[in-house]
Amino acid sequence: MKKVFISPAKYIQGAGVLATIGEEVGKMGNKAFIMADKIVWGIAGELVEKSFKDAGVDYHYEEFTGEASKGEIERIANIGKDLNVDVVVGLGGGKTLDTAKAVNDALGTKIVVAPTTASTDAPTSSLSVIYSDEGVFEGYKFYNKNPDLVLVDSQIIVGAPAFLFASGMGDAMATLVEAKASQKRNATTMAGGKATLAGTAIAEKAEEILFEQGIAAYKAVEQHLVTPQVEAIIEANTLLSGLGFENGGVAAAHAVHNGFTALTGDIHHLTHGQKVAYGVLVQLVLESRSEEEILKYANFFKAIGLPTTLADIHLENASFEDLVKVGELATSEGETLQNFDPEVTATDVAYAIQAVDALTSK
Repeated sequence: MKKVFISPAKYIQGAGVLATIGEEVGKMGNKAFIMADKIVWGIAGELVEKSFKDAGVDYHYEEFTGEASKGEIERIANIGKDLNVDVVVGLGGGKTLDTAKAVNDALGTKIVVAPTTASTDAPTSSLSVIYSDEGVFEGYKFYNKNPDLVLVDSQIIVGAPAFLFASGMGDAMATLVEAKASQKRNATTMAGGKATLAGTAIAEKAEEILFEQGIAAYKAVEQHLVTPQVEAIIEANTLLSGLGFENGGVAAAHAVHNGFTALTGDIHHLTHGQKVAYGVLVQLVLESRSEEEILKYANFFKAIGLPTTLADIHLENASFEDLVKVGELATSEGETLQNFDPEVTATDVAYAIQAVDALTSK
């Protein structure tokens, strides 16, 4: 039995560290290929450009158009090839970073990931989630290495809307729940082997920190404050959850999130972490957890504004047939729900989605 643990080569976190990005990139190469969406570049672009100029490192900025799709990856990668870059820099949210990792894989360069929110655990991982141009989940793309550097500026993080910070906690809360379920079936992790003790311990620490400091951190972020609790949750959302999910195992919660992409409507306006949070509750129902246990998670989610009812995820008017469609995608071949229980059916998932609503709407 082969156990595997993987991680980024270097992780830097703290208030103001984005100002050092040029210096850090200069240790890796001579020409950087920076990608960010228009909003993020408007917020952080001036600081990043100054850092590169001060470090004497050449760079090119390319605007990311918003979807981590095969077409967008190919478009940006072709530009990078023409420019002969040697370091790819992803600056922004989850889809920007996933695209940057895919572009880096195509170019064979070094990669720096600089998240501007703590909204997902994607930054540290060696994979991307790929969507169609319309935003429908298509699958995972795996790479031979994790990022060379993950650079997380806490001051930038607290400048983003608080719901994004909460979304990261929703994503991170899935880490231990899914790792435990995956390990019960001795499933292979996304690292390519069985879970290590280190991977499990990191997942456990992520959940511990979330319950202990999550609400206080959320209230601080609402006021754009960098506090010790905020720093702890940024690390839990990004590093602990990132290492935990990749090395511990993924199961039903993320499969349900992916299943939600089968539907149209306002649910697509929700963040990854908001949908994963509901998926956590669905998995707990499928596991036959007690009402007390499920409500422990649900009450935490409510305290930080994460969805716990069908109305919260804009599915209060969804038909049962619609929820079965979610279940069909969640239980499809190759989905991570197979790590949970391959005998779970689409109908089981639909019932569990309704059961969460019945429990949390009291």
